[in-house]
Amino acid sequence: MLIVVAYDISVKDQKGAKRLARVAKICSRYGQRVQNSVFECLIDQLTFVKLKTELTKVIVEKTDSLRFYNLGDHYKNKVTHIGTKEVLDLTDALIF
Repeated sequence: MLIVVAYDISVKDQKGAKRLARVAKICSRYGQRVQNSVFECLIDQLTFVKLKTELTKVIVEKTDSLRFYNLGDHYKNKVTHIGTKEVLDLTDALIF
């Protein structure tokens, strides 16, 4: 299933900047960045629970925000992209 993760981390202090970096690093292990604070993750339900748990432990709920959008398994017709920032098709083989 495709999960879209969006976050807004308060960076008013040094701890916030570190939280922001940790959230981005966690998200990058599960998917690809498609906007500054938005990741697309092609994962199963168990992995989604793990991702959500990891991120919830990092953020401060009084100042930060996490949003998860579950687009399911039939997501290809639900996402339209216009403009720059080409992204990889997560279902294709990756060749470096």
